[in-house]
Amino acid sequence: MKPRVYKHTDELLCEYAARKSAIRKRITDFAAIRPDEYFYQLVYCLLTPQSSAVNAARAVDSLKACSFKERDLDPSRLLHQKEHYIRFHNTKGRRLTEAKHRFSEISAALSNGHSGEELRTWLVANVKGLGWKEASHFLRNIGYRNLAILDRHILKNLKRHNVIGSLPKTLTPQLYHTIEERFMQFSRDVGITMDELDLLFWSHETGEILK
Repeated sequence: MKPRVYKHTDELLCEYAARKSAIRKRITDFAAIRPDEYFYQLVYCLLTPQSSAVNAARAVDSLKACSFKERDLDPSRLLHQKEHYIRFHNTKGRRLTEAKHRFSEISAALSNGHSGEELRTWLVANVKGLGWKEASHFLRNIGYRNLAILDRHILKNLKRHNVIGSLPKTLTPQLYHTIEERFMQFSRDVGITMDELDLLFWSHETGEILK
């Protein structure tokens, strides 16, 4: 099979040079997350599917203010509030409650010394609401590296640079891993880590280095 011919790499490298310091600082921030913050990082990643990252972050702040982790309360009403509306708030509320009740088990899994890939597989199998993308997102946000977060912004940019030929309609586990491997090869070829490319693509689409 012929190697793929990438597109717009000069533009990519210029954009990276301009944003490298901010991107690397954000990655350093992820690595500095304390274990007592893991729960709300998980909450954030359970809220982001089909809702904006900004609303998810605001909802997490409200849940923290209500001491959701310590109190027996239904989060779905809070998720429904206009100022940080989360789609499918009833379903996500149930998933947050279940994750809270099982968090001691989740925390134990995170401290067992397994690799990021092994932990991702476990999280997908054991935490309702975490698919491959969300599990990768959660692990990246607590300091694990080189796990692709294949959201629409990332896939759009991978297509733009001809890393993939078309946007997938659905992402099976097998296709997720295939695209992840291509993404990783692209990162090696252009000399920018996959984590840095992830944030670069995100900032290219949104103007912010959030995630």
